[in-house]
Amino acid sequence: MAGQKMLKFTQVDRDMPEKRPPNLRKQDFGEIYAEYARDKAAEQASRCSQCGVPYCQTHCPLHNNIPDWLRLTAEGRLEEAYELSQATNTFPEICGRICPQDRLCEGNCVIEQSGHGTVTIGSVEKYITDTAFEQGWVKPIRPHAERSESVGIIGAGPGGLAAADLLRRQGVQVTVYDRYDRGGGLLTYGIPGFKLEKDIVMQRMAQLEEGGVQFVLNCNVGDDLSFDAIRGKHDAVLIATGVYKTRDLPDATAEGIVDAIDYLTASNRKSFGDDVPEFDSGELNALGKRIVVIGGGDTAMDCVRTAIRQGAESVKCLYRRDKANMPGSQREVQNAEEEGVEFVWLSAPNGFEGDPVTGVKVQKMRLGAPDATGRQAPELIEGADYVEGADIVIKALGFEPEDLPKLWGVDGLEVTRWGTIKADFGTGATSLDGVFAAGDIVRGASLVVWAIRDGRDCATAMLDYLGQAADVAAE
Repeated sequence: MAGQKMLKFTQVDRDMPEKRPPNLRKQDFGEIYAEYARDKAAEQASRCSQCGVPYCQTHCPLHNNIPDWLRLTAEGRLEEAYELSQATNTFPEICGRICPQDRLCEGNCVIEQSGHGTVTIGSVEKYITDTAFEQGWVKPIRPHAERSESVGIIGAGPGGLAAADLLRRQGVQVTVYDRYDRGGGLLTYGIPGFKLEKDIVMQRMAQLEEGGVQFVLNCNVGDDLSFDAIRGKHDAVLIATGVYKTRDLPDATAEGIVDAIDYLTASNRKSFGDDVPEFDSGELNALGKRIVVIGGGDTAMDCVRTAIRQGAESVKCLYRRDKANMPGSQREVQNAEEEGVEFVWLSAPNGFEGDPVTGVKVQKMRLGAPDATGRQAPELIEGADYVEGADIVIKALGFEPEDLPKLWGVDGLEVTRWGTIKADFGTGATSLDGVFAAGDIVRGASLVVWAIRDGRDCATAMLDYLGQAADVAAE
């Protein structure tokens, strides 16, 4: 019977949830995709080929059991589908919204390779967990037994929260320290609402708090509280700060040249109704201005699409390679183009005019011979320079780690030559006893789903560490 409900990819076409028209969606920060109805989710899940070697699962950092929860969805067994989905993923409703499925699970779907169009895995994943919240299937965190050991987690982003969830379910006492006034990190302040509405993040924060996770917010480690004090208070510590230092450009000091993280944070704070003076003054508000975003990753896409919604006069994205070679999601590029963003391909900044800024000096490029990775290297076209007018220039060139040993005054915390924390590949253990690290601060700027994976792996390793420490103490 189950087989009859699957393998329908030759009879049923791929059908994404309805996307709001660009002229409507660019007027607000609401999510752009509608929710599947129950029958449509079942229909799209039934397209799964149930292949013997599920490449979708292999290419998911969390190795989610995708074929099985698609089958359960097709059979109408949604609560079981949710239970299976959340068994490997702390935040499936978030991954369903913001994972670049076109590069991960969906991009490696067998039926996509055969020309039938991939299964809409992300949309079904989102539907399953949203339904679970609506139906009350998402249970409170209730450990079977409380443990005396405590863990301090520095950073309330996806990696830190994933670890907190797993540790708390095992009865460990968990305290999370974060520099911001709300938990969620990048999920709350870095990713715009049109990709991830903030009530989705806040409902998970509420679940963690109700489950006994303690949050110490507005806490800058190194200033408000020393790292040594946190270490002395807990049996183990997890560093999950992420990477927030923006890669810079030469001579980018003029007024009006801003960092992407500052721009996105200001916009997200306004969505919460916060008082944001730098937004109200116009410094971080695109209304009526010519906006130029430099970069080609997902952060750049977030910036250009935010500027459109703020009512910019024009929004242009400069990227030094062509569309096929940009690192950001092609789905996001398409959404941005539909909303009125102009992409200026094969273009690189070569300085700025004015203070406050009035323009970006642009060098035109062409793609030359492939580099060591096989990617074509951009080459300068002599004599093709021009000036792109701009009132705000947003640097979205990626992020680098802060110098944590210096910032926190920590001796013995080893870092790599890139400034990331040196940690064991499997456990996240650092050079300091009882100190672990997870997420971008270890692997460099990466995806939310990888941070969740790292946080879960670290939590498992920390439980082993706490158990071994308890055995030694008992002896």
